[in-house]
Amino acid sequence: MKITALRVRRIESTLATEGPFWEERLCRPVDVYPEFRFEGRFEGRLDEGGIQLDDRRLKIAAYFLFIETDEGPSGLAGPFREPCARFVTTTLRPLLVGKDPLASEFLWDLMHRTLVHGRQGEAMFAVSVVDCALWDLKGRWLGQPVWRLLGGPTRRSTPAYASMLGYAVLDPGKVRERALAYRERGFKAQKWFFRHGPASGPEGLAKNVELVRTLRETLGDDYPIMLDCWQSFDYPYLLALAERIEEYRPTWIEEPAMPDRIATYRRIKERVRIPIAGAEHDYTRWGMLRFLEKDALDVYQPDPFWCGGLSETLKIAALTTAHDVICIPHGHSTPVNSVFSVLQSPILTPWQEYLVKWNAIHLHWFRDPILPRDGEIALDERPGLFPDLDETKIEVWEEL
Repeated sequence: MKITALRVRRIESTLATEGPFWEERLCRPVDVYPEFRFEGRFEGRLDEGGIQLDDRRLKIAAYFLFIETDEGPSGLAGPFREPCARFVTTTLRPLLVGKDPLASEFLWDLMHRTLVHGRQGEAMFAVSVVDCALWDLKGRWLGQPVWRLLGGPTRRSTPAYASMLGYAVLDPGKVRERALAYRERGFKAQKWFFRHGPASGPEGLAKNVELVRTLRETLGDDYPIMLDCWQSFDYPYLLALAERIEEYRPTWIEEPAMPDRIATYRRIKERVRIPIAGAEHDYTRWGMLRFLEKDALDVYQPDPFWCGGLSETLKIAALTTAHDVICIPHGHSTPVNSVFSVLQSPILTPWQEYLVKWNAIHLHWFRDPILPRDGEIALDERPGLFPDLDETKIEVWEEL
């Protein structure tokens, strides 16, 4: 069997919303500059968060990869963004056409060794998408779910924590309302995102502390609460914040610094008694190994759609398992993450992330998508890795 085509298609749709979909954005590393530290909501584009047409409609767009073969089986992966799509069509397509699609280890190594200037970022996103599509193809060809091909499952479902990116965090009343709503939906843990970083000064720090206090008072003493800094803090600011929120017992603080500041992560971990999570914005087993060698994190969070695909995430998990640390996949792709999670020991992958708003967008495209029920994501018994697309939702269909 040979690969005959890698087709990338751009599709558009409209998502129904109840009011503005994105209520608030998170803090960002660029917020150190005043001109970027605005108070407004997320300002999106079609393929990155969508564009709010009115209070009831969000226009969205995405790219999907279809790998075709000369013997009929095909593979699907997505959604992803335009820069990744362009990289697949211009760089990886001519490299892979004519190759054996079942030789996924060879193809991964071929892409990695060819991309001497593409170890991270959009280039590695493209490798990730191709790898996931190849696994989808292999599962469909054999008529088996991918978790079965890889030796799973270790359990029939995985607990999901509700990741609350995009919800209002500056209004304690709305925080309480949203937190209670997702606890009632069965989620056994929640992650919330800070809005303010060091450049917002003492007032912003106080608002961050208020968010944590509100969550703990609302959700009770034993409910797990995770807190995401999204790479936007520094060592002094994180220490000051941790001192003020330690009494509320967060399960972890996530990405306090940019991912290449490994020495900063190590200093933070040495001083802070709250567990530290991160590395979703690092790539491949070699990127994660840098953190492991420095003992810089308590929880590792590779994203299969960013770090090199399902194949590479499994190699990262082998490293983290050897160091006896927790590995929880970052939450953009529920189909891939749900397969990864049921291949791991429950004690080392106790949860998987469910990004509530992003998954409303990413899963919109699929027919019969994989959704959490009572806070659990169950095994998908269908062959392959991804559900089929729901063509009734697609308003525009363009091929690159």
